[in-house]
Parts: sequence; structure tokens; C-alpha cells
Amino acid sequence: MITEYKNLSIRFAICVDTDDPDLLTPRMVYQVLPDEDAAKSAYLRVIDNEGEDYLYPARYFVLVDFPQPVQQVLLRTSVPVMRSVDTEPST
Repeated sequence: MITEYKNLSIRFAICVDTDDPDLLTPRMVYQVLPDEDAAKSAYLRVIDNEGEDYLYPARYFVLVDFPQPVQQVLLRTSVPVMRSVDTEPST
């Protein structure tokens, strides 16, 4: 279940590493939810691929600042923002 946070700064992060590709996809944008206790322990609370908020190591992400119009689009998007692309040439 996603915890609702109102009137707090909206943050996003790009996944750069994962130990569970079913829950996090490298190069995908995730919404970060405020969690001061998690941050003190070097974790981020993000909404993962299952649509649940969960704690992940902060080292899995790079925080990014998007302009307000981009944030609004990301918040309205219910499908993954980006999926991994196979970079190997087809044969």
C-alpha cells in the first residue's frame, strides 16, 4: 500500500543498480517518498515496479531534479517511465 504524503517536496531518482530486477529497473525513474529515518540509514523510500513504497539502499539511485511540468507528467504516468533497452545488436 502506498503511503500518502501531502504538501511535501516531490523528488525523483534514477535507478543505477539493483539486486532485484523485478522490483527495480536500472535507468528507470522512480518517485522518492520522504522518510527521514530511512535517510539517516542511507536508504530511500521509493515506489517500486509493483507500485509499492519500499526501502532500498540509497546507493541504488541518483537523485534528480526535474522542472515542475516534467514532475507533473511523471506523477500522472501510471506505466514505467523507462524500460531497459537491450544494447546488443540483433543478429
